[in-house]
Amino acid sequence: MSGRANLPLAKKISKILKCPLLEVRIENFEDGEIWVKIKKSVRGDDVFVIQTTPPPGDNIMELLLILDALKRAAAGRITAVIPYFGYARQDRKDEPRVPISAKLYADLLQTAGAERVVTMELHAEQIQGFFNIPVDHLYSAKVFVPHLKNLPLSDYVVVSPDTGGVKRTHAFAKRLRKGIPLVIIDARREKNKKKVFNLIGNVQNKSCIIFDDIISTGTTIIEATRFLIERGAKKVIVCATHALLTNGASEKILASPVEQVFITDTINVPPEKLNSKIKVISVAPLFAEVIKRIHKGRSVSSLFN
Repeated sequence: MSGRANLPLAKKISKILKCPLLEVRIENFEDGEIWVKIKKSVRGDDVFVIQTTPPPGDNIMELLLILDALKRAAAGRITAVIPYFGYARQDRKDEPRVPISAKLYADLLQTAGAERVVTMELHAEQIQGFFNIPVDHLYSAKVFVPHLKNLPLSDYVVVSPDTGGVKRTHAFAKRLRKGIPLVIIDARREKNKKKVFNLIGNVQNKSCIIFDDIISTGTTIIEATRFLIERGAKKVIVCATHALLTNGASEKILASPVEQVFITDTINVPPEKLNSKIKVISVAPLFAEVIKRIHKGRSVSSLFN
């Protein structure tokens, strides 16, 4: 079954699995409150709830209400399939008097009734440790790599746009081509708040693939692209899993020196936010296969070996 946050993705998954979506009625009252009713019995059933959770917070609230409804309807097992896990960037207490929002979200999911979580490309992998239930963490490299294999990869380097994403980018590079160079951009702000870039590696006369988990405003990848071209890079391609595309990001990308941006449909991007530089690759086949494997009690990790 699906919430309303990304119904097109849920329909694709449903079609691949040849399993129709469970009927559910979800409405908003005039004051904004969400009301959920599952139309058929789910007693004893293995239920997968597909709901991505970008802003606003209503997407999370809707998921929690669906989970609670399923729990009270005596579903056999409830799996929350969350392609984009919201609040993942708030995964630690990095200054006084702030919440660890990702931990709170994890607690809420378990309290609401989730017995398993499936998600993709967490901003911080340690979020898996916030749960006391199984978490299947999927990697988007499985989706991107087939679309990049036809490139002359001997002429390419893979770039992490910041030091925090090095591990994720290294894993992506290994899947793309054995021995492909990894380059790291170290971006820091000085006391005058000016951003200073340092480059670890060489991009002279190379084509670059920037790999990141989230595109929000687009500022990071555009600044990184300009910096790489200043250092001698021939062109820059971007692969980013979750496309929030806020604050005119699409227009900024179109006007930037970025050659092409590959994104996935973990978030439902409206047509008006797409342009000739942005290509959407569906994660539906991967999620469909994972759902099938979980239902049949088969290994999920072997998909990524």
